[in-house]
Amino acid sequence: MNKDDQDNNFISHLAELRKRLIHSFIFLILFFVGCYIYAENLYGFLVEPYATAVKNDDTNRRLIFTALQETFLTYLKVSFFAAFFVTCPFILIQIWKFIAPGLYKHEKKAILPYLVLTPILFFLGGMLVYYLIMPLAIKFFLSFESSGISTNLPIQLEAKVNEYLSLVMKLIFAFGISFQLPVVLSLLARIGLVDSNFLKNRRKYVIVIIFAAAALLTPPDPITQIGLAIPLLILYELSIFSVKFIEKKDLNNNDV
Repeated sequence: MNKDDQDNNFISHLAELRKRLIHSFIFLILFFVGCYIYAENLYGFLVEPYATAVKNDDTNRRLIFTALQETFLTYLKVSFFAAFFVTCPFILIQIWKFIAPGLYKHEKKAILPYLVLTPILFFLGGMLVYYLIMPLAIKFFLSFESSGISTNLPIQLEAKVNEYLSLVMKLIFAFGISFQLPVVLSLLARIGLVDSNFLKNRRKYVIVIIFAAAALLTPPDPITQIGLAIPLLILYELSIFSVKFIEKKDLNNNDV
């Protein structure tokens, strides 16, 4: 292949990448507009764990905003957050369509499961936050309220609209990204950087790293930290089994 052919091939790849990026961006914008129309409903969905946790107390709960633009910006954030969440599988499909033509058949079979598993694990992490971690964390934080008998004045939570959304988004992204641990370790095993014995022998170090990462990625409370660390430990053990399965499969292929 001469230099002109190489340049033409490079330009065609850039054009293909540009097309895929434009498609992803258009898809994201369209969903963003649609999500903004229903931004209040989407925010109401995210507020549901808080509303459920406080519905049985005698306090007149509310969410407040202290800046004129706060609610508007919050609705923009929740719209983009929802649009990205929905668009993520489409973006992964565009990435797959871009790289697939340059892969061999066995490479396609090796990579495709990870593209399917990535959004599924992210979604499972988000579900864990929404249905388990957030209700427990909210009840934990509310336990520090005071009626004012010992503090002269009542101590009562009045959550801000933007701060609540930021907390929920941070937790969903933290759990969703952390749940990619099996994907990352399996990919590292496929390229030969780690193996099952390596993961087993370093389990005690990984436990410390996982709890340290959970402390950095979540608010400073034991509920969310333990709620992230325990699933990650389970996923790490499952990753060892998946890496061992990959090793056996590769060994059988080599024998053939």
